Amino acid sequence: MQTIRLLGALCVFASIPAVATPAQGEIFRVGRLLCSSSPRIGFLVGSTQSLRCVFYRRGSSQRYIYAGRIRRVGLDLGVTGSGVLSWAVFAKNSRIGPGTMRGSYVGASANVALGPGFGANALIGGSRRSVVLQPLSVERAIGVNLAATVTHLTLGERGRR
Repeated sequence: MQTIRLLGALCVFASIPAVATPAQGEIFRVGRLLCSSSPRIGFLVGSTQSLRCVFYRRGSSQRYIYAGRIRRVGLDLGVTGSGVLSWAVFAKNSRIGPGTMRGSYVGASANVALGPGFGANALIGGSRRSVVLQPLSVERAIGVNLAATVTHLTLGERGRR
């Protein structure tokens, strides 16, 4: 059990430098992206999950809904139930509107679960690669799983609430 936790912690810390912040200028924290995930079965080569995400704009009551899919490639063994992922969202400017989060994000993920589980996902992308999902997401799920993967997240806009 301690070995699995140690391995999970090492994967999390190893994934931190895998995602760079935008090279030019200042970045602004613009909100939070909260995603509900479907159950996942991981194989040696990876897994795929459907997501329903809501972007909560900072300092505003506006929320934008996105449908998503997250694909993981790498060591991903086990089964987890539905879960929740939450990212702090940073952008090159503070003007976030409908569709800004739409696009593809890539980065690294690490997950460990033996009953209740924890995961970390650091990703960059979005429209013109101007959005950063950082520093790490918090992922909660219940199951038996060990994963250290390259991750691809795709978001498509579903509307405003």
